[in-house]
Amino acid sequence: MSLLLIFAVVLLLAVLLSALAHRTVLSTAVLFLVAGFLVGDGVFGLVHVTARSPEVATLAELALFAVLFTDGMRVGWADLRAAWRLPGRALGWGLPLTLLVTAALAHYVAGLNWVESLLVGAILAPTDPVFAAALVGNERVPGRLRHLLNVESGVNDGLALPFVVVLLAVAAHEDDLHLPMLGTELLLGIVIGIAVPWIAIRLEQTRWFAVSPQYLPLNAVAIGLLVLALGKASHANLFLAAFAAGITVATVGRQQREAFEHFGELVAEILKLAALLVFGALLSPAFFADVSWTGWLFAILALVVARPVALWISFLGARLDLREQLAAMWFGPKGFASVVYGLLLLASGIAGAEQTFALVALTIVLSILLHSSTDVIVARGFDPDLLPAWQQRLETRGRRLIRRRSQPPSRSRTRRATDRPPGNDRPPGD
Repeated sequence: MSLLLIFAVVLLLAVLLSALAHRTVLSTAVLFLVAGFLVGDGVFGLVHVTARSPEVATLAELALFAVLFTDGMRVGWADLRAAWRLPGRALGWGLPLTLLVTAALAHYVAGLNWVESLLVGAILAPTDPVFAAALVGNERVPGRLRHLLNVESGVNDGLALPFVVVLLAVAAHEDDLHLPMLGTELLLGIVIGIAVPWIAIRLEQTRWFAVSPQYLPLNAVAIGLLVLALGKASHANLFLAAFAAGITVATVGRQQREAFEHFGELVAEILKLAALLVFGALLSPAFFADVSWTGWLFAILALVVARPVALWISFLGARLDLREQLAAMWFGPKGFASVVYGLLLLASGIAGAEQTFALVALTIVLSILLHSSTDVIVARGFDPDLLPAWQQRLETRGRRLIRRRSQPPSRSRTRRATDRPPGNDRPPGD
């Protein structure tokens, strides 16, 4: 009950501060993370949760599923085919390169062995556009940049999962890596994600069924819950199923997509904030104190080196605008996928799991603090309306001054300078 009460209070505070957060570097994501940190066992002890608590993993899984489902609804198959070039580069080259660069940093900076390093790289490779909401949700930011970040983050969660599972098996010294089973789970997730929405929407379009306007938003809710239930029952990849289901709804059910859009984003936002609160409660001052300076150095380099280097290589020859490329290189925030995979790591019980999880958790915390606090700043470079009032006035005055200087002299000024009476063109004093 205490956790529910704390979440309700923090949610109300976040709502009251939401307008301020939209204009400044204040972030609701940081608010929930800090609130969780304060109410956890490490500070005030109002909430008692551990990383191995089943409710923690369940909440993080539900939050990631909801976020991917709503993300998938923002695009359709036609959109993906028409604008796959940049997301394809980010996924085909950027994802594995980010994994490898992060793994190299974990090995040479943090001192992990290569299996643990690759595991850390796989856990931290996925991205989450939720912590760059001011950038992804701003229509004045170039569409191809928003599309790139949205599609990349939606697909790379599921693509990173097989690497995580295989590397966990290698770290546990298992003889059978279950590769056929992993492939089946991935394929089954995609099949469920496509088949369930397609059948449900086609049934609605027949003459035997009709959905009232009041229940139309619940259509997508029912589809999402059915995909989740079938995925859990069949052990399919839930995250690929969620994203595929969202894309399918966006493709074959435009009416259902529009009816669910606002409601679905609110549901995903609530689950995301609840997961952040619980994740913050897992942390403590002792947790940060136990991380060595090499661990802090790794976390910083994983954010400011790994993704920028990987995407710089991936976008060679792409003719992407420099400002857009820099924004894409910076905004690789670590979010729910990394949290879920980190919890899988901790629950695996492999040797060195707690040390490895500490590096993952520290990187996620720094990413949330940095990325969710800089999205508005970067978005201002694309959208002048997001600039502070004083800066807007300063730029307006500067533009007026430039226009005045670039205009030709007025007629009266020209006559004073050139239309002198004859005989008066000698310099004064001659």
